[in-house]
Amino acid sequence: MADEYSDTTPAWIETSALTAPALLGAAAGLLLGDLMHRGARRGVGIGLGALGVAALLPFVVGGVTGLVTGPRSKFGVKRNIQRIRDAGIVAPDYGSVEDELREQGLI
Repeated sequence: MADEYSDTTPAWIETSALTAPALLGAAAGLLLGDLMHRGARRGVGIGLGALGVAALLPFVVGGVTGLVTGPRSKFGVKRNIQRIRDAGIVAPDYGSVEDELREQGLI
């Protein structure tokens, strides 16, 4: 039943699905480029370039964050070791202390 939900999409389908918008945008730019005034082309190009960089920024930040704090980095190894050490620490049982305080009449 676990095999029912496995991802069987070939890699080339994902690659072509990711590159299709870029190719369509380039084709539209080539077709419509001569119809626009030079100053308008420059402004639209700079704006679209800025949007492209802004769209890639989360991937770049995620990649750098993964390199700095990932499981194989110095900080990631320290975090894993601390997590292992903390797993052995359990909260103390305060029930016996409360029972003793009730017997003494303090609670």
